[in-house]
This record gives sequence, C-alpha cells and structure tokens, in this order.
Amino acid sequence: MSTSFRSSRPDAWTNPRPHVDASMRRMTYGRVQPMEDEPGFMAKLFGLR
Repeated sequence: MSTSFRSSRPDAWTNPRPHVDASMRRMTYGRVQPMEDEPGFMAKLFGLR
C-alpha cells in the first residue's frame, strides 16, 4: 500500500519566489538594522544601557 500526499499549495522548491532587487526590498522592509545595536533580553528586562 502506497500513500501519497496532495496539497493545493505548490512547493517552494518547485515554485520559488521571484527575485526582488535590493531597492524594492528596502522600500518594503526599511534599512538593514545591525544586530549589535539591539539590546539583549536581559538588558531590556533590567533596563540596562
């Protein structure tokens, strides 16, 4: 007995998202934020920095 999986949504590997250039990505999501500037969980919790 063989089982098959059927989905109405196409797989990401067979149907990848179209390429978006950097300027469109920046307009959508804003500037790239460096991770070092974001205070960590403990710093936020105790109000450090």
